[in-house]
Amino acid sequence: MFKAKGFFRISLISMVVLFTGCATTQQNPDERDPFESYNRAMYKFNDTVDRAVLKPVAKGYDAVVPDAISWGVSNFFSNLNDITVAINSLLQGKFSQAADDTGRFLLNSTVGVAGIFDVAGHAGNKKRNEDFGQTLGVWGAEPGAYIVLPFFGPRTVRDSFGLVGDMFTDPVMYVEGPGARNALAGTRLVDTRANLLKTQRVLSEATDDEYAYVRNAYLQRRQYLVYDGNPPNDDDYDLFDDE
Repeated sequence: MFKAKGFFRISLISMVVLFTGCATTQQNPDERDPFESYNRAMYKFNDTVDRAVLKPVAKGYDAVVPDAISWGVSNFFSNLNDITVAINSLLQGKFSQAADDTGRFLLNSTVGVAGIFDVAGHAGNKKRNEDFGQTLGVWGAEPGAYIVLPFFGPRTVRDSFGLVGDMFTDPVMYVEGPGARNALAGTRLVDTRANLLKTQRVLSEATDDEYAYVRNAYLQRRQYLVYDGNPPNDDDYDLFDDE
């Protein structure tokens, strides 16, 4: 797969350029949300599915599974994600960071017992956040329109293509046998949702327009991540300014 990395990179950039066209960063976040009617409907659909299925399961999981085991499960999947993080650090030209990410994965996978214990984190090698959407941004691809995907939630056009790249580097996708693969994917999904239970309550109390709040927070966080915490000091990036 990685022999075709160059072609894969060029293809992703071409697709993003095709779909974003001459997109530029806009001052008003609404201008980056040209499909708002559709997005609000899809956001409501995702929320309905979550409330009916995923949230109750996550609550049950949170109530039944001891905290120590829950932390171990979260650490296990976080460790697997370090493979994606390391690859994207490398693709972004952050060679020292990629080496640190790889070292973190190797240490947690061995001494940390398959990542159940975050030994590397306790040693000072903290978890990083890198993905293909960020890599495309570093390569110069514009984010494009904001869009809410069914089940996957908030994205931009660029991050939607990045999601494909993330799947290629997800070890869970290469587990043999659909039963085991689906079980791992399902466990990760429920564990992730359980970790967000308190966040959901805070979100509901923080705003009357939950959709707009999530959109603005998502866009600003992605911009922050692409620029490694140092986005351009420009009003164009003040995504919470609706004026």
